[in-house]
Parts: sequence; C-alpha cells; structure tokens
Amino acid sequence: MLKAALYADTISMALGTLWANKMRSFLTVLGIVIGITAIVGMTAIMRGFSDSIAAMFKQLGPDTIILQRAGHEGGSEIDRKEMQRRRNLTVDDMKALNREAKTLRAVDLWLLGASDRLFYGSTRTGQTQIRGTSEKFPEVNGLQLAMGRYFTENEVEHRRNVVVLGQTPFKAFFQNVDPIGKVVKIRGTGFVVVGVAAQQPSIGGLDTNQDSLALIPYTTYQKTFGVNANRERSGSAFVLIFAAPREGVKREAAITEIETIMRIRHGLKLNQENDFDISTQDMIMQSFEKITQGLYLGLLAISSVALMVGGIGVMAIMMISVTERTREIGVRKALGARRREILWQFLVEALVLTSLGGLLGVVAGNGIALTVRLLTPLPASMPWWSFAIGFGFSGAVGLFFGLFPAFKASRLDPIEALRYE
Repeated sequence: MLKAALYADTISMALGTLWANKMRSFLTVLGIVIGITAIVGMTAIMRGFSDSIAAMFKQLGPDTIILQRAGHEGGSEIDRKEMQRRRNLTVDDMKALNREAKTLRAVDLWLLGASDRLFYGSTRTGQTQIRGTSEKFPEVNGLQLAMGRYFTENEVEHRRNVVVLGQTPFKAFFQNVDPIGKVVKIRGTGFVVVGVAAQQPSIGGLDTNQDSLALIPYTTYQKTFGVNANRERSGSAFVLIFAAPREGVKREAAITEIETIMRIRHGLKLNQENDFDISTQDMIMQSFEKITQGLYLGLLAISSVALMVGGIGVMAIMMISVTERTREIGVRKALGARRREILWQFLVEALVLTSLGGLLGVVAGNGIALTVRLLTPLPASMPWWSFAIGFGFSGAVGLFFGLFPAFKASRLDPIEALRYE
C-alpha cells in the first residue's frame, strides 16, 4: 500500500513538473508525435488496402485455381526472357481440362488485352475493358448479376453478339432504363445486352476499372478483335484459365491433375520445368503480404528517425531538468529520499512525457485516417495493434532516453546538491 502511494505521488510530481513547463514539454515530444502519427496513420491506410484486396480475391472463391503462362512472381530480366519463350495458353488447353480432368467441376477462360469505347445512341463510355469468357465465368469466378442473365454455351459456340455490362457502362447508358435487350456497339458492331454485373470489389475503394467492364463470349471476342486464341506463340490473345474443383476434392489434388494434363499437352520431359504457372488466391495474397510487410518495415524505419530525434530531445530536456532541480534533489535526499526513488521520479517523468506524445500521435494518426476515409475513396482500417505499437514505441523511447538523466539525478551527492547555486 505504501509503495502504491509512493508511485502515485511520483507520477503526480512528474505530471506537475510537465504541466509547469507545458510549451517546453510539447516541443520536446514533437518528434514523438510525428513518428507515432506516421505509424498509426499509414498503418490504418495500408491495412485498409490489404482488406480491400483480400475482399477482391475472396470473390474468386477459396479453391479457385488460376493457370497462366507467366505467374505473379516474375522478377529479373532473365526471368522475363524465359517467360517470353513460353508458349501461350490456348482455348484447346481449356477444352482439354474440361474434357480430361476428373477433379474439376468447371473450367473458364479469359481473353484479355482489349479495351474500347462502348456506344449507345449518342452516348459513349470512356475506355472500357472488354473481356472474353466462357459461359462458366459466373460459376468459377463468383460473378453476381444485378439483373438479367449470363450468356449460354450455345451463344458461345455460335459466336453470338451478346454482352454482360459492368456497372460503369450500365450507369452511363441506362439510368432508370431497363437495359435488357438493348443494343450497344463495340468496335462498330451491335451487341445485345443480356445482363448487368453487380458492383465488383475494387482495390482500396479506388476506380480500378473493376466495374468499367464488358463481358462477351470468347469466340465473339476473337471475331471482333481479330485474335487467335489457339496460337501457342506470339501474336495470340492473352489467355488465363480458371478452374474450380469438384465438391469434396482437395485443391491440391486438382492442381496436381491440372499440372499432369498440361505437361502432357506441352510435351515436357520429366527433367523439364513447367512452362506455365499455377496459382491460387492464397499464393497471390501471400505475395502481396510480403510486399506490405516490406512497406511496414520501411515505414517503421522512417518513423524511427523521428522517434530517435524525439528521444534525443527528451534526453536533453531531462538533463536540463536535472540541472535546474539539483537543489530540490539535494533537499529530498537530505529528508531521506533513496536513490531509487529519485531514479523513479525522473524516469516516470520521461515515460509520462513520451506517453503523452504517443497519445497525441495516436489521436492525430486516427484523425488523418478518418479524414482520408471520409474525403477520399481510400479505405482506412484501424487495428488495435497499431495503437499498441504507438504506445509501445513511445514508452520504449521514454524508458531508453530517460534512463541516463534519471540515473545521473539519483547519483547526485546530497551535500554537493545542496551547495549548488
């Protein structure tokens, strides 16, 4: 009980000293405030980006398998040259997987790379991503429709001019109008609107063209844009293949079967590496998390500079405080104060000083994050651990940089301290 009262008295004295020198105390911890603000604010924004990207990939479904010529981990110049030598995926690859794979429920194909303006009467859109797919797109990729339907297998086989619009062209053309059955033009060719996609998750709430989209049969895509998705070398369309395992089949088993079928199709020997890449949303998210972890470390390194400057300021001001209060220390020691009590008094002052700086930094960082979330499409997620990091760093700075002044104060000789003028 006595110790608790002593500690409470020490904290009260520390707060009184800081309050008596308000401006000096604030300027001392300004570096702490800036560092903690950067950590909390940027962590909130980066976490928001991570959450929105996770939501976007979650739409694919946890078991969706992505087959592509070059994966997301391409790195050096040598890697890129190797990728260029790889053969392209083709429509026949997709058909072979549909036909031969026993572990797959559905296989879809994307043809990418084309963008153009869409026209409806005198109205036109901006550049819109045109994507060719099979009728399996909603089943494999989790597409939700706001109205209408998706195109059918028959429409794909007969290269029908049908289109499913994303939200951006839908809103540009058909505000308060039923779009189903209307004809829009792509590359001067009329396409009948059969459906409208629901709003798609976007990266960070930004306009990343996820809704600026028009989906047409891949056979019609080839006809409209003059591409050949069955050519394995340069000049063919950019092809992605998506596959969904059957119910009860483990994703790893499906990946193994896909790899076996593709290696046989590409005539690869046992000692040859795959000339294609297989990935899942988990792998892509892991790669993204590696990038964000690097950004977090960079942020901590930059913020540490501000915290270091703030810590040096705390040490300097505490040294000045020890000098100014030398007689006070002598009087306290003459009245029976022990060295550890003097040590604790000045150490608590440093901790309170930097903790207040940490509190101000957390408040300012949250204010920045909330302002960004309210005034821009950028998201901001404020995890509890960012607050813990803020307080933890500020407390550690106070403890580290306040230890030497506190130790010096506790070592003062009471007689010499009483003589100090």
